[in-house]
Amino acid sequence: MIQFSQIEPLYYLLPLLGLIIGLFGTVLGGGGGFFFLPILTLIFKVPTQTAVITSLVATVPICVFGSIGHYKKKNIDYSITEIFAIAGIIGTFAGAYLANLISSETLKISFGIYSIILAFNMAVSTHKKLKEERQGETKKLSQCTQITKGSFFGLFAGMITGAFGTSGTAPILSGLFSMRITIKKIIGTSLLIVLVNTIFAIGAHFIMGKIDLTLVMFLTIGSALGSIAGPKILATIKTDHSENKIRYIYATVMAALGVVMIIAK
Repeated sequence: MIQFSQIEPLYYLLPLLGLIIGLFGTVLGGGGGFFFLPILTLIFKVPTQTAVITSLVATVPICVFGSIGHYKKKNIDYSITEIFAIAGIIGTFAGAYLANLISSETLKISFGIYSIILAFNMAVSTHKKLKEERQGETKKLSQCTQITKGSFFGLFAGMITGAFGTSGTAPILSGLFSMRITIKKIIGTSLLIVLVNTIFAIGAHFIMGKIDLTLVMFLTIGSALGSIAGPKILATIKTDHSENKIRYIYATVMAALGVVMIIAK
């Protein structure tokens, strides 16, 4: 169901928030849905079900513009995208179904726990990568390992997107980091995977949710601009040693968000 809410003075902050989320979403490899949802529910007091699908719809422009930008920069690995996306599509429908079987509090706590687990996995894989680099023997993953990891993390990401209405960026990034590809390809590939998952999650939620086009309009004005600028900023970043630092930052932020989700009331 589509609706237009009455414009509140606080809504004029949404373009700025959308700009910031769109910018960092395309630079860090996520659609921003993880941040849209708590902003809408905690600050703007939007009903959870409306916030879920509104968040998903508002995420689409970020993923579209971000994916186009990274495509031009050749930052997308299509073979890995295919593996994640196929498993993710299955996961989005499974997640939407599970979301109707358990309480919101259980979903929130589960989301926090999985964030902490994935953060730990990312930190460990980064440590192994650093050790191999020091020894000068970086190993390339076999195709079988890529398919296994991509299917697992892709399915998990799809379920998170379907259940929580977020972009499922955390498991996608965790899986891509374990693939041992460059940080720029991780970010570009992640955005394309998130786009596919989000589109199918919108379809799964559309029947039982409400899309607030007023909120979507205010959010996407800023997020579209931020998502266009993101890939250009990323192109100026030198990887090498900074790449591993980014991996640890990702893990730290994910763990922190997981703790917040568990203890927040």
